[in-house]
Amino acid sequence: MQNKKNTTKINNDIKEEQSPDYLLFIFASSLIIISILFSYSLSVYTVLNFEYNQFHFFFRQCLVGSISIALMWWISTLKPDKTIKYVGFTLFFVFMGVMIIMPFLPSFLVTASGGANRWIRLPGFSLSPIEFFKIGFIYFLAWSFHRRILDKPKKMSLKDETILLLPYFGVFGLVVFLVAFLQKDLGQIVLLGVVLFIMMIFANRSFKIFLILGAIGALLITILIVVAPHRINRIQSWWSSVQDGILFFLPSWADQYLRVKDFPEPYQVGHSLNAIANGGLSGTGVGEGFLKLGFLSEVHTDFVLAGIAEEAGFFGLFLIVSLLMLVVWRIFKISARVTDPIYHLFSLGIGLMIAIAFLINSFGISGIFPIKGIAVPFLSYGGSALLAISVCIGLVLSISKEVKNDKK
Repeated sequence: MQNKKNTTKINNDIKEEQSPDYLLFIFASSLIIISILFSYSLSVYTVLNFEYNQFHFFFRQCLVGSISIALMWWISTLKPDKTIKYVGFTLFFVFMGVMIIMPFLPSFLVTASGGANRWIRLPGFSLSPIEFFKIGFIYFLAWSFHRRILDKPKKMSLKDETILLLPYFGVFGLVVFLVAFLQKDLGQIVLLGVVLFIMMIFANRSFKIFLILGAIGALLITILIVVAPHRINRIQSWWSSVQDGILFFLPSWADQYLRVKDFPEPYQVGHSLNAIANGGLSGTGVGEGFLKLGFLSEVHTDFVLAGIAEEAGFFGLFLIVSLLMLVVWRIFKISARVTDPIYHLFSLGIGLMIAIAFLINSFGISGIFPIKGIAVPFLSYGGSALLAISVCIGLVLSISKEVKNDKK
């Protein structure tokens, strides 16, 4: 009888260890459902302006959202040792190859934005390669850091450590060329650069190399801004809206050198702040927002947080953002508890990608940072971003089955 009880306990433990993190799945699915609701509410002006069907964006987001939830769950049922490596490398190499050939594709196969080809046209929808490449890039870093860096001593000469990290500088340089120059998307480079930087910290590298990397990163971003007039204008536009508050704390002589005169404040950011203020604590009600009616464009995509703030108010936005932070917290918790170093770094990178994308977007719409055009994970309208984030969560859910702990 005692042996039977022990066997039953062991079987129950094994069964529980093989279950994915249900809370993470529920939180992520809830955010996708919320995005479907607001894709209908916030897209009304675009629907009227382009004479779409009333439910055009709702049906499309509902279809993609349903597929995303199903895809997320299906991936979670797969064994990570037979899934993560294959999916990670496939996304890394295939979508890097796609981004390399995109500038040479005929116009009927690509969709341009800002003078650069960013989407591949497929029957019924467009695909953004960078959204899926980011997953592969994070896996590549996790896999490579485990093989080449984690077992190296933390105390190394600057020369040896630079040689050790040099291949990653080369890979990231190629990514900068493909994304920042060919696709003119500096926001994604900032996102991937920060993820790379933090993952190196967790890969046990010395502090001195991070100071050097920070200086190189700042110089690189400055160069990318200087060589692109539209980025200079965007920086000037942003600075014109925040300069009064910053110059107030600086010596008076700084005003004549740093003040931008006769430059209009950012149109989008101004209306974004108006939408947030108009929402107040309780909001105008779902579907009752005013700023989305032609004043604030792209409100169902890049400015979705401003639209939600107006219609759901501070309390509604707080609950939705809390859900997003719970997703990040569950991912970091899985990363901290999983024993496999590759899974640990990969989950960490995915959590960082979601958190940093949210911060870049929220700081942009509130005028703290220049707008970068980064979608809000789960919430912004768009099939590629939603499918990609569902793959991310599905892979992390698969990894969560490897956590050796009764209480996840």
